[in-house]
Amino acid sequence: EEWQKGGAKIIDFIFGVSHTQHWHSLNLNEHPDHYSGLKYLPYSSGAVSQVQDRFGAGVYFNPFITVNGTMIKYGVVNLDTLSRDLSEWNTLYLAGRLQKPVKILRDDPRIRLANQVNLISALRTALLMLPERFTERQLYERIAGLSYLGDPRMNPYITSENPNKVSNIVGAQLPGFRQLYVPLIEDLPNVTFTDARTPHDVAWEKEDAIRHTGVNPELKDVLGGDSGLELSQDLDPVKRGNMVRRLPKAFRRKLYFAYKKKFGIPGSAFDETLKASEDEDPDDAGYRPRQGGEFERRIAEQKDLPEVMAKCVRDTVWWPATSQSVKSAFTAGISRSWRYYGEKRKKGKSKPSAAAAGEAEEKKKEE
Repeated sequence: EEWQKGGAKIIDFIFGVSHTQHWHSLNLNEHPDHYSGLKYLPYSSGAVSQVQDRFGAGVYFNPFITVNGTMIKYGVVNLDTLSRDLSEWNTLYLAGRLQKPVKILRDDPRIRLANQVNLISALRTALLMLPERFTERQLYERIAGLSYLGDPRMNPYITSENPNKVSNIVGAQLPGFRQLYVPLIEDLPNVTFTDARTPHDVAWEKEDAIRHTGVNPELKDVLGGDSGLELSQDLDPVKRGNMVRRLPKAFRRKLYFAYKKKFGIPGSAFDETLKASEDEDPDDAGYRPRQGGEFERRIAEQKDLPEVMAKCVRDTVWWPATSQSVKSAFTAGISRSWRYYGEKRKKGKSKPSAAAAGEAEEKKKEE
């Protein structure tokens, strides 16, 4: 409580492990106080790992843990579960977290490769939801907001998250987003920086991130200002159809089914379309980028594509996020879960109030 009152934040960790039950067995022996009443069950490590893997998004969280005077929350996930979500977007629960700037403490080659797929997928999704011209800020807010679409914590009636959270995340970490996405933007043939202020130096985004590490979160001196630099994309349906075809497998199927209904495609014809859009042999995929066909190009031309994609994201996120929240009541314990929810709700309500007070003060000064 003193840590929270002092204005310090809880630090979140995600631990990817190869053998869930073995990891929990070791951790239960060393830190039994981290766990809820599940630790008293017979074969507790097996019970904990079953709850982790079979319910929600496959993550087991222990919140409000103090380590060397610092408050942390840590989640445990199997590496296979993490890799699948990063590459296929079957829940977006973990993939969404890694679409934002994070600190990697221990690298894993398989997860690094899967997360590159995740980042380029997030970029393509955002581009398909944006107009021809946009700013970096608009792009990064679209990316950062993907995993919050459908998240019950963003529901105004629950208010366990700050409604301005996405804007705050990007506003405080724009150089960090640049470091993740500028190299990918420069590799895509259908999007480019149109701003005259854009540097031509190789890896300029890394220098930008280093320059602004630890400075005021408003970052008014960042290149391009608060909105970042300006970009434009080619709206050619062939290129956009290719982006649709290269979306993550599980997410892409949701999008296809949404337009099957709209286009009135009969079942047999749609089955053929799905078969034609199956991922190529993994041995060839790295050398032969997947190309969109007539169906993908038709999707890319639809004016309601941003809204339909947003619904597909919500449908992906809602159930895993909701069931994960329910699961947390058992994995963290009722008292810890209620305390965590109370802290988040109080934080979510206080920040909009503080922002409103700041705006009122600015208005008063102008008058």
